[in-house]
Amino acid sequence: MNKVCVVMGVGPGNGEAFVRRFSDEGFQVAMVARSQDFLKKLEESVAGAHAFPCDMMESEQITTVFAAIESQLGPVSVVLYNAGGGVFKNVEEASLEDFESNWRINVQGLVAATKAALPQLRQHDTASIIITSASAATRGRANTAPFASAKAAQRSLAQSLARQLGPEKIHVATVVIDGVVDLPRTRQMLSDKPDDFFVKPSAVADAVWTLCQQDPSGWTFELDIRPFGETW
Repeated sequence: MNKVCVVMGVGPGNGEAFVRRFSDEGFQVAMVARSQDFLKKLEESVAGAHAFPCDMMESEQITTVFAAIESQLGPVSVVLYNAGGGVFKNVEEASLEDFESNWRINVQGLVAATKAALPQLRQHDTASIIITSASAATRGRANTAPFASAKAAQRSLAQSLARQLGPEKIHVATVVIDGVVDLPRTRQMLSDKPDDFFVKPSAVADAVWTLCQQDPSGWTFELDIRPFGETW
């Protein structure tokens, strides 16, 4: 049986790093995102990477794409839920639509992905669902009302999934990224910051790979990742 990993939310940064790391480990990697052009470029440059365009805001598309992945690559054993949008406003500035869109990408999308993936994950002796989270999941700052509330809901959902699926040897974990991810746009915005200020996507990918290798007797549920200089 092929080793198949699904990365949901693939863009420059963590998503691309996940694709490259799991490809290096011999996985067929299904790349799920809206940006078809970016996926096609990665597909051409990464062995075993396959583009599956999908809007994670649309649950029916998620169901359809998981069926296509199983048909083309085989049943998935790893789901990396890296999709997540953020609206950074306080409760007075944010619209109800801002709150809803944050919930749909961070919570509804994860629910739809889990429902679609479970029949495939259960075909393996062990499997993993790893969710990219943020420090906003545990603390709501004044100007993060839509994002923080959605990430907190996602964290509680992940806890529920971990408790339900753990006995089936399906490892559910969240990775809290507390820092600024090293991207061209963040480098440009924070051009005065040194290299060690930024979170390196390759380091995040290494940590996620390690989570997927843990023995069920010593699983991690929540892993914090931050540069040494980050205030926390």
